Amino acid sequence: MKNAAQLFAALVGVATLAAAVEPTFADDCDELWAERNSIFKDRGFCFKTERAKAHFGNEGCKHDDEGAVPLTDRDRARIADIQRKERQQGCRN
Repeated sequence: MKNAAQLFAALVGVATLAAAVEPTFADDCDELWAERNSIFKDRGFCFKTERAKAHFGNEGCKHDDEGAVPLTDRDRARIADIQRKERQQGCRN
């Protein structure tokens, strides 16, 4: 019985670790929008829309051109995943 408990604990640990490594995506369009744009905010993008400026502000921004924002490959992949989910859900952001 002790082995079964140890195996269960190990599996729970692996599942917890996998959940921590995998990005989680919101189901709500507003949350997806915020998650996607938070990546740009963290990389110094200067927002242009009133919605984004109200939500994130532009303090400390450095890049007016979205294409000039220094994104990592991981950032780009995450943004693409979020945009895919936004399209699937019919989000209009």
